Amino acid sequence: MNLSTKGRYAVMAMADLARHAGGCAVTLAEIADRQAISLTYLVQLFNKLRRAGLVVSARGPGGGYRLSAHPGAIRISDIMFAVEEPFRTTRCHGRPGHGCLCGERCLTHDLWDALGAHIAAFLSAVSLADVIDGDPHSFVAPGLGCRSVLSAHIGRAAPAAAPVIDAAIEA
Repeated sequence: MNLSTKGRYAVMAMADLARHAGGCAVTLAEIADRQAISLTYLVQLFNKLRRAGLVVSARGPGGGYRLSAHPGAIRISDIMFAVEEPFRTTRCHGRPGHGCLCGERCLTHDLWDALGAHIAAFLSAVSLADVIDGDPHSFVAPGLGCRSVLSAHIGRAAPAAAPVIDAAIEA
């Protein structure tokens, strides 16, 4: 997966819109000022978000953008897929002749493909409301800090950095 500024900025802008809308339309100029994102870039992103049905626009005095649904109903994956290319963590498509080396499937294809599936599942599990509520615990499965996840996947004690990661999540 290539996480570009498109995806990050779209999520930032949608979170800003969700936080500041209060039932009223919000202009892209307001979002651009608060988030330090180019207005021209936001126009491009919001055209894609509108086509994906995530926002609605209103013209004229009092115009701007509104979310098309409650923030709890909008998944981060919806936003990312609306503005990004499809998630791809591999350089090939898993078929010989499509980016694979020497006409064979890459040795690490399944590893990166599985990572892409985990990323997509994670982004699908987090709503825009989770982001604006700012609860980092909502981003981690209950009872599984980073150390636990690392230990479960590696089958041995987690690295020394894991307590620091867990502490950051708990903060």
